[in-house]
Amino acid sequence: MDRMPPKARVGRELPPTAGLPLTWSDYLHKPGLSFAEGLTQWPGLPDPIMTCSGTAALVVALKTLHQRHPNRNAVIAPAYNCPLVPLATCLVSGLRAIACDTVAGGSDLDLQQLDSLCDERTLAVIPTHLGGRVADVRAAQAVAERYGAFVIEDAAQALGAFAEEDQTVGLRGDVGFFSLAAGKGLTTYEGGILVSRDPQLRVELAAVARKTLRPDLGWTLRRNLELLGYGLLYTPSGLRLAYGRNLRKHLDAGDEATAVGDVFTLADIPLHSLDALRLRVAANGLFRLPSFLEEGRWRAMRRRGQLAELPGVLVIGDRPGTNGAWPFFMVLMPGKGQRDRALHTLWRSGNGVSKLFAHALPDYPFMAPILAGHDSPGYPNARDLADRLLTVSNTHWLDNATFTLIVQALRSSL
Repeated sequence: MDRMPPKARVGRELPPTAGLPLTWSDYLHKPGLSFAEGLTQWPGLPDPIMTCSGTAALVVALKTLHQRHPNRNAVIAPAYNCPLVPLATCLVSGLRAIACDTVAGGSDLDLQQLDSLCDERTLAVIPTHLGGRVADVRAAQAVAERYGAFVIEDAAQALGAFAEEDQTVGLRGDVGFFSLAAGKGLTTYEGGILVSRDPQLRVELAAVARKTLRPDLGWTLRRNLELLGYGLLYTPSGLRLAYGRNLRKHLDAGDEATAVGDVFTLADIPLHSLDALRLRVAANGLFRLPSFLEEGRWRAMRRRGQLAELPGVLVIGDRPGTNGAWPFFMVLMPGKGQRDRALHTLWRSGNGVSKLFAHALPDYPFMAPILAGHDSPGYPNARDLADRLLTVSNTHWLDNATFTLIVQALRSSL
């Protein structure tokens, strides 16, 4: 007999991630610093370039690096990752995406397979700070440098995460990018940040961004309306309508990839500039973000222990000396059966339990024509992550009593 799921309060829905809520003053208050100036002060991003999305930032980065080395065309990214990453390569003529397996029980690139995939045609390697966890960029960089390849840090989910020596993520590789999508901490609904520690490369990135990302009134109006909707509906009551209803509809139809939000086409990657109003909202939100993230870290450290006490369960954390962001917990269950039983109980409950991605990249049907050498090396660790991983929200709206019920439901699934 199935265990009854812990119920959200009537009319409430918790988000699967911990996004920063907006306030009316974010729209109305004139910030003391521009968004770019604020990012330079905290978390320490030099001359950041604003884009319309994290994916657009990656497109600009790939175009810029490909201009430097037009004879290189391969881009290697983790096989457990957002499908938008390989899709971005399709918007740069001549590039091809290659998936690399991850380490066992984690999201870092498998270095042995990475070394076998790299050659003189490799343009870039993309280590990913998945879910705010700080990736081992140095290890991937050591492999990439042997072949003369660039390193692009995918910090889409990691604004406010810090690597060793308290340096923000995004600056260890040649290029880094962050996402400002809905739910990823600070948001402009869609938006992105592109950075580099190399002053000359920053100049080149900015020049390509100006050519690639032009003003577009239609997208500007749409994104501002969507951001307004986020401001109004990103509450436990508003999310029931804006998120929960569609989630359950797709789950009832057996379409987990759409439920997670993993199904994309090239039409889902518009390229345009980020407007002044949303940059004002971001600048005001940035003032509140450090304390918001610090509260999330404190909450995560306290609750992580409850999850880690479950037999055979691993909560993916940070390497020593790093300090990641905690939008959600990445919980690795002992097996696929236990994970699926837990999701059967919890995914529809409205309490912020979800999948991060529906599949490993090679297992999305629409990825077959995009990934070069599709499935040739095998991706056992990435597929194992896809089979065993679930996420538990670290939103401030998730109270202790409900979190305890989630832990009890996970225990019952083991």
